[in-house]
Amino acid sequence: MSADDQAVPEEQAVPQEEERRHGAPLTRQLGQVVLHPSREGYRDLVEQLRRDGYTFCLDVTAADYLTHPGRPGLPSTVTPERFEVVAILLSFEGKERLRIRVQVPDGDPVVASLFHLHPGTEAMEREVYDMYGIVFDGHPDLTRILMPEDWEGHPLRKDYAVGRIPVQFKGAPGDR
Repeated sequence: MSADDQAVPEEQAVPQEEERRHGAPLTRQLGQVVLHPSREGYRDLVEQLRRDGYTFCLDVTAADYLTHPGRPGLPSTVTPERFEVVAILLSFEGKERLRIRVQVPDGDPVVASLFHLHPGTEAMEREVYDMYGIVFDGHPDLTRILMPEDWEGHPLRKDYAVGRIPVQFKGAPGDR
């Protein structure tokens, strides 16, 4: 086998022309289609995908890339931001899973809510809001879900000050 015949792993393959679906850049990672819409195009893309048969939203989560500004898997036309909201959609009919990665800037951590398209995202979006401080515009009840209402900050942010609050464990030695 010559060097020209060797297969290039799909994560390293360089496309001749950027592939797109519904206007969003498309990549493939770990055998899964990944779409990279703009924040402004996120909700419209999910609406179009719903019409295409992606009728179930399996997950909505986020990542904070404060300490990792560059990351693999983003098309060259997508500017990496501090936060990334990730949604996973399923097509039962097509037996396909699709991932959506939306870049969200630190200075304006707002993205459209998917609640009106996928009501099952209600708790998932609240969790992302609670842990990262990302606001889901149009969510009907964007309140804390894991932390107390008076909690300050968002614990999964990389710049969250860990250990600010002393914890007294039951049965620990010391004054009572």
